[in-house]
Amino acid sequence: MAANRWLKPEVYPLFAAVGVAVGICGMQLVRNISTNPEVRVTKQNRAAGILDNFAEGEKYSQHSVRKFVRNKTPQIMPSINSFFSDPN
Repeated sequence: MAANRWLKPEVYPLFAAVGVAVGICGMQLVRNISTNPEVRVTKQNRAAGILDNFAEGEKYSQHSVRKFVRNKTPQIMPSINSFFSDPN
């Protein structure tokens, strides 16, 4: 009987928002552990010391999302912004 008390439909959006946030955090954690050139998990890589691997760092920082957004305008709703800002 107590389990039904917590499964109210009003709480579903909260579960969804928290689930999305946890998913984004998990994705970023996996991305950093697996592809970040400054993170070394294995003992052999840690023993290598400081490496000047600029190509690997460039590949990590210029990922596909950044390349996609690079030439876009930084507006959330450009049509509404132009409607209210253009005097025509």
